[in-house]
Amino acid sequence: MKFRIQHVTRYEYAEPVSLCHSIAHLKPLQTRTQRCLACSVRVDPWPSVSREHEDFFGNRVSYFSIQQAHRTLEVTALSDVEVEAQLPPEPDRTPSWENVAQRLYDKGDGMMTDARIFSLPSAQIPLEPAATEYAAVSFAPGRPLLEAVLDYMARIYTELEYDPASTTIATPVSEVMEKRRGVCQDFAHLAIAGLRGLGLPARYVSGYLETLPPPGQLKLQGADASHAWFSVLLPDFGWLDFDPTNNQMPSEQHITTAIGRDFQDVTPVRGIFYGGGAHQLTVAVDVNRLPDPPEEAV
Repeated sequence: MKFRIQHVTRYEYAEPVSLCHSIAHLKPLQTRTQRCLACSVRVDPWPSVSREHEDFFGNRVSYFSIQQAHRTLEVTALSDVEVEAQLPPEPDRTPSWENVAQRLYDKGDGMMTDARIFSLPSAQIPLEPAATEYAAVSFAPGRPLLEAVLDYMARIYTELEYDPASTTIATPVSEVMEKRRGVCQDFAHLAIAGLRGLGLPARYVSGYLETLPPPGQLKLQGADASHAWFSVLLPDFGWLDFDPTNNQMPSEQHITTAIGRDFQDVTPVRGIFYGGGAHQLTVAVDVNRLPDPPEEAV
């Protein structure tokens, strides 16, 4: 399935900004189930310096610096992506979750050793005893990993309420646990906190989700948004994604832009600026399915 994604981030400042330095995680990743066919990032005003690099996690990072006075900043990313469905293994035939945690320390297994960083606490996902205790309900001794994670995801979906007004990007996991409400970022952070508390490798995934309008209604342009979920490493298979906001394993409608330990590693656009005073931020995202090319006549 092919998609075209347009992500527009616009800052409006009360006073002129004399200088800004920013980085963006807006270019989709190349994975075994996803191909970035084309991608561009346009910055207005035109930056004095711009370049791209790959970070520690393999993400495509755009850096730019604007060294002229400006009252608005607009960053537009346009990407064409092809996504294939990933067929997961049978949940009850996966190894026990304890076995997976133990294999992190197998020096002969490079994939598991590399994943060890995702089992450690991070800036926005410290070890949280309440989250570990919450996750442990799904992880009975000897339970197959995939079966346990699916149950854990379903519990987050049913027991926490989606409420955009309840949290901010800085809300800690402990507060999400207490309020039992939040948004996709909060649910991903909570899920990861519980998994890491059990010694399992879990990473934060940032991207987009194709949303379809109700039958008979037109899709509103700019109404989509960035999305977040988490993934867990299954030995001898690879990373498996889980979307607790929708209680599903992501398939063709999820597009990945970046992976990291938590939200801070994959922020779509962030930076520092001098001047500006108060500012207003608006974000508009469109995820549209591209039609298949017509078949050639024989």
